[in-house]
Amino acid sequence: MNITIDTDARRLTVVDGPEAGELPLYGDAAFAILSRLWVKVGWNQKHSYGFSWLGRPVIQLPSDLVRAQEVIHRLAPDVIVETGVAHGGSLVFYASLCALLGRGRVVGVDREIRPHNRTAIEGHALASRITLVEGGSTDPEVVRRVRGLVRPGESVLVVLDSNHSRAHVAAELEAYHGLVTPGSYLVVNDGIMRDLHDTPRGAAAWREDNPAAAVAEFAARHPEFALEPPAPPFDERLSPAEVTYWPDGWLRRRA
Repeated sequence: MNITIDTDARRLTVVDGPEAGELPLYGDAAFAILSRLWVKVGWNQKHSYGFSWLGRPVIQLPSDLVRAQEVIHRLAPDVIVETGVAHGGSLVFYASLCALLGRGRVVGVDREIRPHNRTAIEGHALASRITLVEGGSTDPEVVRRVRGLVRPGESVLVVLDSNHSRAHVAAELEAYHGLVTPGSYLVVNDGIMRDLHDTPRGAAAWREDNPAAAVAEFAARHPEFALEPPAPPFDERLSPAEVTYWPDGWLRRRA
């Protein structure tokens, strides 16, 4: 896409492609285009690597974390299951929300939890709300262990953030969707990969091999889930543009 921006005239012009035309710079359509470009460039430059939560690298866009916070505040789940631990920042983030709400705990699953990360997570002030499960997230024994950590009647929210290949995400969706309670969410991270195939750090295969593709296929097979991003918490007139690494990643289990 070729674009030109004239800040004096307050116009954005798309030179080619299906969106070709002239747009008001301060309008929803221009904001959507610029947001997509900002997210792509920021991802390539590792923008999200500059953030931490209570001392642990979190590697997420702040806007995605704030949106997750809104949902967790509204639902107050008893258990949050996350596949993909890395440095543990998002586990600590979710655990801190549970602590503030006065309820809930977090289960983190990863095929390999590096010793220094395990030490930092288990030594954290919020460690009492975090349980680590080491092993492949789709391994039947690992799935069984995770299910065993959820007590009867507890409400559950699941976040998938491990291997982002289409096949692996599809397998995780099948393995964990049964844990999600009605009204809660199955959240799939990093659908943005589909838009990163032409970036310097990207890969051409990502255009088709990405989490969002797995989500679309899952939603078509599972009518009990709606592909439905959470609504903003306030009744404001907001732009529909998303600044997110998790496009098409919110699956709500119908009540």
